[in-house]
Amino acid sequence: MFMDPLMPQAVAAILIILLTGIVIKIMRQPQLITYLLVGMLIGPWGLELVTDPALITRLGAIGVVLLLFFVGMETDASKLVANWKLAVFGTFLQILLSIACVWLIGLWYEWSLARIVLIGFVISLSSTVVVIKLLQDNGLLNSKMGQGVLGITLVQDLAIIPMLIILGLFTAGDINPTQLFKQGVGTILAAALFGYIIYRKEIHLPFARWLHDDKELQLFTGLSLCFGLSLITAWFDLSTALGAFMAGMFIGVSKETQWVHHNLESFKVLFVALFFVSVGMLLDLSFLLQHWVQVSILVLAALLTNTFINALILRMAKFSWHDSLFAGLLLSQISEFSFVLAAVGYQAHIITNVGYQLSICAIALSLLLSPLWINSGRRLLHWQQGRN
Repeated sequence: MFMDPLMPQAVAAILIILLTGIVIKIMRQPQLITYLLVGMLIGPWGLELVTDPALITRLGAIGVVLLLFFVGMETDASKLVANWKLAVFGTFLQILLSIACVWLIGLWYEWSLARIVLIGFVISLSSTVVVIKLLQDNGLLNSKMGQGVLGITLVQDLAIIPMLIILGLFTAGDINPTQLFKQGVGTILAAALFGYIIYRKEIHLPFARWLHDDKELQLFTGLSLCFGLSLITAWFDLSTALGAFMAGMFIGVSKETQWVHHNLESFKVLFVALFFVSVGMLLDLSFLLQHWVQVSILVLAALLTNTFINALILRMAKFSWHDSLFAGLLLSQISEFSFVLAAVGYQAHIITNVGYQLSICAIALSLLLSPLWINSGRRLLHWQQGRN
């Protein structure tokens, strides 16, 4: 009997996830640590069970889209609008302060302005995926603090567009006017859809009565909306996650979230797990062991800088010190989108290959360690929801 050669690898990976997950659960840590560790174990730098990490990365990207789709369903648009000043100005201030911190280090090492700005951009972005998962796991997504943090991460995701443009200017490359036009039109259309959702407050899906008792049609309706809007935003050179988030908000105001949750929840769990596994695979363990001192300093500096800068920003927005510091902890890790910025910097010769590998290790380790960092900080602060 013929057996697909991928089958033993898949079974081994699933068993490793299961066994590691049990250990992590006993240690009372978030399961995303499981996925990151498993990625390190089964990837090209570990047991080499998976030799094509690009495939896992592409599958993991689906997880990001589905996660943002679910978050959109659970997001109250009016709360996001109420926090727009915090999200926009807080993100802008976070980026400026991050660049300022890197500039102080860059003066010592005589870094170029391009490198200072690039590294500032890289560390200023927080991981939307990690933050949302931690907010959901702790039941904080709909809290005032949770909505403020969510708004900041969403604006940070949009900020990657002007960041890429600025990096292009540093490398003296030509700015593509067609791409800028498409991004501008896409941003306007996304804002218009967002405004429509807020204005209508309740939208009825077409053919909703025919979908009510048909689970198969419900499944494909949800997937069509999620990936359809993601495809549209991608065509406009915007984030696919943005399209998924807007689709989720559309489903949310249509009051059809119950059957969408029921039919797509398993898909979300699987593909989000694949996303974090793919991040774990990026870690070159031999490089990490060789440069562990530099990587450790970078990770610690990023966690500390992001924690206190974001805590200061939320405190300025009239949040209590306890909520501000805990929000700073949630936003402490470096974003998965920073992989893109580091790759652009490497291709543009702003950083060397060693600098690029250091960036990859620092980003991946910050994602791995952030749950431990957050839980430790939470215990130190004696933080609990609703405390002033």
